[in-house]
Amino acid sequence: QVQLVESGGGLVQSGGSLRLSCVASGFTFSNFAMSWYRQAPGSERELVAVAGVSTNYADSVKGRFTISRDNAKNEVYLQMNSLKPEDTAVYYCNAYYKGWAASQNYWGQGTQVTVSS
Repeated sequence: QVQLVESGGGLVQSGGSLRLSCVASGFTFSNFAMSWYRQAPGSERELVAVAGVSTNYADSVKGRFTISRDNAKNEVYLQMNSLKPEDTAVYYCNAYYKGWAASQNYWGQGTQVTVSS
């Protein structure tokens, strides 16, 4: 049974910090690219950060957010600093694998991040 479980969301003041965690199970974690997405009310889901062969960030979070992973623990993290009200969204953990014969794409349930002004 594949599971991705996010935690660490909450309410924080503008300029504050928060660290999100995602614990994965049911698949070979080290073979997957891990990402964080977010979705604000009335907006499309957007890619925030990717930890795969390389590490990449959306322009809106560069210099403020850091993605990392611990393959031994099957966990991926998102350290969020200098938070802004526009960072308010539900944050989702994603796992993606592309092989020669098959692809797999899994999602967590999301965790709410609210940044007050």
